[in-house]
Formats: sequence, C-alpha cells, structure tokens
Amino acid sequence: MDEIDGKVIDLFAGEPRLGVLEASRRLGIARGTVQARLDKLAAAGVITGWGPDLSPEALGYPVTAFLTLEIRQGSADRGGHEAVAAHLAGIPEVLEAYTITGAGDMWARVVARSNSDLQRVIDLVLTEPGIDRSTTVIALATQISHRVVPLARAAVRPTPEPPTP
Repeated sequence: MDEIDGKVIDLFAGEPRLGVLEASRRLGIARGTVQARLDKLAAAGVITGWGPDLSPEALGYPVTAFLTLEIRQGSADRGGHEAVAAHLAGIPEVLEAYTITGAGDMWARVVARSNSDLQRVIDLVLTEPGIDRSTTVIALATQISHRVVPLARAAVRPTPEPPTP
C-alpha cells in the first residue's frame, strides 16, 4: 500500500457512502484513479466489504461475553474444530470464533439481551457434543472497538523521493 491507497482508505473508512467522484475531488486525484485503487484494494482482500457496521447494543444485545471453549480431543471423527465452528455459525448471537493456542481451543465472542439471556446462549453453544467445557468472561465496557484503519495507516509505505539531479 502506498500513500494514495492510505488516503483512499482513510476517506472511505470515515465516509463509506461517499461517491467516487466526490472522493476524487477531495483527494485531488482522477476519478479513475480512485476507482482503480478501490478495485485493487478489494481484489487484494484489503477491503473486505461495504456493508453497514451494525451495533449489537442498538439491536437489543447490550451484553458482550467471550467464551473459551475446550474441544473434545480425538474428536476428528466428529469433525473437531470444524464441527464446532459450523455449530457456532448457526447461532446468531455468536459474532466471531477463533481457534487459539493456550488454555483453551477456541474463543467465541457472543452477545445477549441480558445476563440471563447469556445463559441461554451459552447453553445453546454447549449443545455441540464436541465441546467438553467452556469458561465465560463478560465484558463490562468497550475500551477500543474493533478497528483496522490505524493498522492500514501503519502499513502505508511512504512514496520514495525522486532522485535529485
């Protein structure tokens, strides 16, 4: 990524509904350049979507928790991690799941309507026979929301200065 890519990402991250023509005006570059950069970033997998960011809280799910799941060892015949992931994907309150190293085998970020509803979500997660045990941590406050733009800024390579004659 170069500085132009970084500027394009910054602009669209702040205003995702901005048109390409307006972006080109604000950035001082050709409309075709903006579109080509967006297409290149999307093809490279840097830009992964244009959908709206949704707030679980505004949707009625103010409780966030992280589940550490221990997956039954030797459960390859039952699908292991893949079976657990497929099960979790069918639960709307599961927002993310990661295979991890350390004390557990998988982390899942879940949301619920209340603490008692969180118990329902946990019970639903635990209906998967490949899960032996889980531990839960409830988030009290969000200090830093999911973000990627600062990482994109850090990944920008400065444009090299032309050699002086």
